[in-house]
Amino acid sequence: MNPLQSLPDYEQFIYTFPQQKGFILRSTLVVVRRGTTIAVLNGELEFAGGLRLLVREKLSFAHAPGQIKGYGYEVWRGNELLYWYDSQPHPDDPTLASTDPHHKHVPPDIKHHRVPAPGLSFDAPNLPFLIAEIESMHTSD
Repeated sequence: MNPLQSLPDYEQFIYTFPQQKGFILRSTLVVVRRGTTIAVLNGELEFAGGLRLLVREKLSFAHAPGQIKGYGYEVWRGNELLYWYDSQPHPDDPTLASTDPHHKHVPPDIKHHRVPAPGLSFDAPNLPFLIAEIESMHTSD
C-alpha cells in the first residue's frame, strides 16, 4: 500500500519507518500539519559512518492519494555536503528531460552539475530510495 493514501497513513509511515531500518541511528523527522490537507515533512536521519540525510517535503492530501508537491534532500558526511536532490524544474536543460523535474546535484560543481534522478517521484515516498542509496554508499566504503 502507498503510504500517501492519506495524511494519517503518511504520518504512521514516517514515524515507524526508522524502526524498520536498523541502519538508521536517529530520526528527527516531523510531519507538521498546515491544515486538513496540507503538511510539511522536515528533519534529519542519521546513519552509521557519519552520514546524514536532511529532508524537506511539501505535501498535499487534497485528493487521494496524496502527493509530494516539492522536496529537497541533502546527504552529508560530517560537515561535507556530498550531493542533494530537488524538484526545481530546469526546462532549459535537455539532459534532465527524462526525469524532469527530479534531479540530483553532484560534484565537482555541485550547484550547477545536475543529473537525472529516475528513483524519485511525487506519487510515492522517496525515503526508501534515498535510504537504500545511502546504505549502499556506506557498505561500499
